[in-house]
Amino acid sequence: MVETAPMIHEDGLPGHESRLEPKPEWQPRYRSSDRLKGKVAIVTGADSGIGRAVAALYAREGADVAIVYLLEDDDAADSRKIVEAEGRRAITIKADVGSRKMCDRIVQQTIEAFGHIDILVNNAGEQHPDKDITDITEEQLERTFQTNIFGMFYLTQAVRPHLGPGAAIINCTSVTMYQGSKELLDYSSTKGAITAFTRSLSENLIGDGIRVNAVAPGPIWTPLNPCGGASEEKMEHFGESTPMGRPGQPNEVAPSFLFLACEDSSYMSGQVLHPNGGIIVGS
Repeated sequence: MVETAPMIHEDGLPGHESRLEPKPEWQPRYRSSDRLKGKVAIVTGADSGIGRAVAALYAREGADVAIVYLLEDDDAADSRKIVEAEGRRAITIKADVGSRKMCDRIVQQTIEAFGHIDILVNNAGEQHPDKDITDITEEQLERTFQTNIFGMFYLTQAVRPHLGPGAAIINCTSVTMYQGSKELLDYSSTKGAITAFTRSLSENLIGDGIRVNAVAPGPIWTPLNPCGGASEEKMEHFGESTPMGRPGQPNEVAPSFLFLACEDSSYMSGQVLHPNGGIIVGS
């Protein structure tokens, strides 16, 4: 494990997947077709939730994976075992993506371990529910933007010199960018920024053969919500408002990240996919 100490530890976040009940479903649902054979991917927030499911699916499809995480050593170790069980190589990097220096270190360690980078998945994020805008502290506002959008800039800047034609960047935005969320004002704002960043970065890089897309999940059963301060009442009915009437599982979102990383999506850039349980949103 490569460790660069996180800058901050906020109680409850990011949260241990190992303590969730029921356990999120991360397991790939189908056999490999080698769509990422020989590729190397950096996946942030890969110790749990959507990030773990993406790492598992990428590994099944032939990719080696750098598992970037903030605090949960045990979850990260489990994610590494999952990748290695698919016959692929993995490294775990304990780092805070909100730090430019740590993002430089993430890329350096990945190059040292695997020699090249083909895919960047900017998945790490945090949220802090507040019922009134006046409850959002300056520290919380800065921290949420630092992790959710500054981190994407920093890591993309660090990895850019190593990406060539055919490389892919996939960012994780959210259904809250399209619908809004009355108790997630700062979080939803960062997700709007991520969508704009995705579209603008696509325009910036498409001439060099690098595709940039995003995924906007709906309510997904991961540590983010129960460990991010959501009320017991909200968690009791989590996901029930979707047309499908339930929250999604991480392995229902991971295929979107796979599609955008592989040649199946070779004519797509600047786009957003919406695994959200049937919620109709504007593109």
